[in-house]
Amino acid sequence: IKHPLQNRWALWYFKNDKSKSWTENLRLISKFDTVEDFWALYNHIQQPSKLGFGCDYCLFKDGIKPMWEDDRNKLGGRWLMTLNKQQRHNDLDRYWMETLLCLVGESFDEASEDVCGAVVNVRPKGDKISIWTKRKSHQYRLNIPIKAMIGYQSHDDTSSKSGSTTKNMYSV
Repeated sequence: IKHPLQNRWALWYFKNDKSKSWTENLRLISKFDTVEDFWALYNHIQQPSKLGFGCDYCLFKDGIKPMWEDDRNKLGGRWLMTLNKQQRHNDLDRYWMETLLCLVGESFDEASEDVCGAVVNVRPKGDKISIWTKRKSHQYRLNIPIKAMIGYQSHDDTSSKSGSTTKNMYSV
């Protein structure tokens, strides 16, 4: 017996190859819609801490691409948690797994409908985990330790930034 999830999910992988376009660097790994298929996939991919710099995993509801330009992401934003380099080996994999479990388990109650997906970015200066939402006017509760600083950024601001950082609209 398999246990169905409320939504079908798609796991994407991004590897930054400067000789290719951004969309060419984005690859769909697999889709799943049961608890058992989620764990089968999760247990057979590398943990984020083992990925190379410039690589991302993206878990989005099926039909939503992990890009700002997707119609269901255009008016949204992301809750962003930035981890320092030391946290890569202690916290990154656990925080990512807990984020995935919140998504597939629909742990955001009535707000789960507005959650599009999540992204983990592995970067030399520090890694990031973000939860993408449909509407930048909504705020959500996350199962992240109180000592962790998280902020909310609209996709409009993030896509039009000139540097490597975007100002948070909200911080928790």
